[in-house]
Amino acid sequence: MPSNPSRRARGRTSSARSHPLLGTLLPLLSLISHASSVNPAASLASSIDYRYFVAGGSCAAISHGITTPIDVVKTRMQSDPDKYKSLLPATATIIKEEGVGALANGLGPTLVGYGIEGALKFGVYEVTKPFMVLACKNLNSKLKRSGSSMCGGPLPFIVASIMAGAVASLVLVPMESARIRMVTDAEFKELGLLAALRRLVDEAGLKRTLTVGMGAMLAKQVPYTYGKQVSFDVVAKLLYRILNAPREGALTLAESISKSVGPDSVKWIISVLAAAVASVMACLFSQPGDVILTETYKGGDAQSATAKKGEVAKKGDLGEICSTIYARNKEGGIVCALAGFFTGLQARFVHVGMIITSQLVIYDLMKQLMGLPATGSH
Repeated sequence: MPSNPSRRARGRTSSARSHPLLGTLLPLLSLISHASSVNPAASLASSIDYRYFVAGGSCAAISHGITTPIDVVKTRMQSDPDKYKSLLPATATIIKEEGVGALANGLGPTLVGYGIEGALKFGVYEVTKPFMVLACKNLNSKLKRSGSSMCGGPLPFIVASIMAGAVASLVLVPMESARIRMVTDAEFKELGLLAALRRLVDEAGLKRTLTVGMGAMLAKQVPYTYGKQVSFDVVAKLLYRILNAPREGALTLAESISKSVGPDSVKWIISVLAAAVASVMACLFSQPGDVILTETYKGGDAQSATAKKGEVAKKGDLGEICSTIYARNKEGGIVCALAGFFTGLQARFVHVGMIITSQLVIYDLMKQLMGLPATGSH
């Protein structure tokens, strides 16, 4: 005898209540599963717009490129915290010992890696976002018939951002490996991008170079992506709603600002404010992953050539890397040990704040120049 659908729905709901982790994952898994049944080929093909990829790649390359010196200092602070203790003294030490040019180490991998990564991250996010929103609506309509509803709010945006961050990580793994070794390993400092990549392949092989540290990269990029993309979307929409709210017998705030400053000023104000909030959220969410990433790829200092050759392979295990970071300060207690995952946070607030604020403002500007609406305005 066939089972009752409502009984199955009640069973799933009661299981989710008794297992909090299952209750958290169930909406995500249901949305992805349902999305795969909504004619994905036709939906994705109709939503692909090359302008998102162009705007994303351009803004990411520019914003990451101009902040390379801060990234060099931040990476040194994470890889050798005993020598490089804070932002300004660390910068002075690097310039004194290696010259100003050392602050541009890793510029090549940064421009290439983050240019491609930005194109994929912004493009995939914008393409899959309406697809996930539609899947969520259809899933909710089915769930309501069985007396439950679990898909809504920012969940479709979060799923789209997780997918975008995962795709972008595939490109960033070898580029970030090369960049960090060029910043932290003396044997890589004089190498260009192609030479550094060849050296990594010689040391660990092509497969390891393309995949090692993928867990660490995902630990950074996925929280970074949803902290940035989702926050920017949500905050921008909220600001537009506030500024466009009708006021009895008076102009809206948006109309007042446009009248006194200029018609495009509202979009600029919203872009900058939303980008500033997104920079803080992305930095906090992804800081532990950033520390793990640096530990994964950094070179040794007093090791033999043979030991260095096995460095990449040795540091491929995510659990081992987390244990190493935790153990550095465990004598001070659990709080000090966990604080090790936030090493370099001061430098990264400056670095990520500059990157994301400039990146998202450039992204919004380029979208509008190419005929796309500003984020949150539609």
